[in-house]
Amino acid sequence: MSRHGGSIIRFQLLGPLSIAHGPETVVLKPSKPTSLLAALLLHPGAVVSTSYLLRAVWDEEPPATARAALQTCVLRLRRLFAKYGISATTIEAVPGGYRMHNDTETLDLVLFRTLTSRAGSATGPGEELYRLREALSLWHGQPLANVASRLLQQDAVPALEQERLRVLERVCDLELAAGNCHQVLVDLYESARRHPVRERFTEQLIEALYRTGRQAEALAEYRTVRDRLRDELGIDPGPGLRRLELAILRAEDLAPAPPEPARAVTAADAPALPAGSAATTSRPGRTVLPVPAFAGREGDRRAMAARLTAADGPRLVVVSGAPGIGKSALAHQTAHEVQEAFPGGVSTVPLARPDGTAVAVEDVARLLPDADHGAGRRLIVLDGAAGAWQVLPLLPATGDASVLVTSRRGLAAVVATHGGAVHRLDVLRPAEAHGLLAGLVGAERIAAEPAAAGQLATVCGHFPLALRIAAGRLLTRPGLSVADCAAWLAEDPPARLALAEDARLSVPEVLGQALDALAPELREAFLRLGARDADEDLSVRESEAVLEQLVEAGLLEDGPPGPYRLHDFLRIYARWHVRTRKTTAAAPSAAAAAAAVVSAPH
Repeated sequence: MSRHGGSIIRFQLLGPLSIAHGPETVVLKPSKPTSLLAALLLHPGAVVSTSYLLRAVWDEEPPATARAALQTCVLRLRRLFAKYGISATTIEAVPGGYRMHNDTETLDLVLFRTLTSRAGSATGPGEELYRLREALSLWHGQPLANVASRLLQQDAVPALEQERLRVLERVCDLELAAGNCHQVLVDLYESARRHPVRERFTEQLIEALYRTGRQAEALAEYRTVRDRLRDELGIDPGPGLRRLELAILRAEDLAPAPPEPARAVTAADAPALPAGSAATTSRPGRTVLPVPAFAGREGDRRAMAARLTAADGPRLVVVSGAPGIGKSALAHQTAHEVQEAFPGGVSTVPLARPDGTAVAVEDVARLLPDADHGAGRRLIVLDGAAGAWQVLPLLPATGDASVLVTSRRGLAAVVATHGGAVHRLDVLRPAEAHGLLAGLVGAERIAAEPAAAGQLATVCGHFPLALRIAAGRLLTRPGLSVADCAAWLAEDPPARLALAEDARLSVPEVLGQALDALAPELREAFLRLGARDADEDLSVRESEAVLEQLVEAGLLEDGPPGPYRLHDFLRIYARWHVRTRKTTAAAPSAAAAAAAVVSAPH
């Protein structure tokens, strides 16, 4: 052990190479002796061969006098050590090379490795976390930042950094498991930014953001790393990140699993399932998270809960309505509220891919959870059904489970053959829209501009999808007033109600998928209806058969005996779609005309 004035002398590698004694730290200047010292300290207690030291000090082909010069470097180090009271024998000449004896009191690298090793045998996560945090506190910057050796920079520095990152990953895992999501965010932001291809940090950051109520930021982080991986490496995110994205979109509970094992149905259970689909199961004893800032629909929720938990009769509920009207949100919120009545678990099975296309029935059937008759009653949510053809074959496999289905279509054939109830959703009432905005953006910010909040809800047509997109814009722009946001969106609502990070939070994408799913004649009929005035009788120039099919597709409301009705927001979208289509069609003609002018003889 080397001491000076009663203070322990410590060589520091985990940052700029330096010598610390007492309160003082001396950072060594880049030089050949500094490179030599680094090469020796990187192998504490081991004999470092002369040939390796020559390459570490000179990098290129060592000069003919390199061996003599190496001895000179050793002498210079010994003189430096003497200045700080370090014994000259700290560097030991041995056959074939040199050796330095260091322990936990004289070299931070040895202490770091000792602490991490002891953490592995800790009696509990608290003790392990304490030891690992203590180990990380030894780092004080980029290792060997003042060492000029290219050999060490290329080989040793990355290896040291990997040691640190493995410990930091474990620390973040322990913090998340302990529920300390807020405390670990700073570490994760920095680590995910500095090491973008190390996906585990991004997974941890996204989980921490989601579990602290910042769902939009969590999804934005996923989109950012996905785009970077595709652009820079030509690859998609790994399965861990993809599963995490789906879990957030499904509002799953990401809290640590209980000690007892429990089976969860995932895409791994069905290898043939197309990419983008998976089933999720809440395990007995765990919670199904509420939908963030859910507002309104009290009557629907009470009626649905009563139907799903009924002891007798069909326990089947269909939630239908226009795209973006909040069907999935209502289903997930209701599942959260009734989960205590289902000790066998709550399972969610998506029936549509992210691009809106339907998943084949046989693929969905493989994702349905097996009945565990000893676990108790179950609830199965079939989310995003394309039609009765997709649901009817699945119902026999659900056994005695309660089933909650969401679809743009009314699924009359399903309830006609199996019983149950249909809840056709309308837009939110003004008070409900206000509550949704307040819950997402913040009650104080919305209360400060009540009239503007009402105008914003009107611009969004009181559609939950549009309101959530508008809220996302306000959340990412703290300086933007509600009034300015409403005015900007009002200039072109369909085009501007979109978040670039996620196509599923985009009015043009979501409504465009619904429109593309229609037969051509129905698509054109919808666009014609959009061009008509709000108070005009829609049945005058369209056949009842066409109107009924548009009602079934979720793009038209009501019908006999009352008048058919088109939501104002869908009317605005239809007109925007026609205008955009005409502009796009005219663009090639304009380009051709310009080319003709250029090529015409003068």
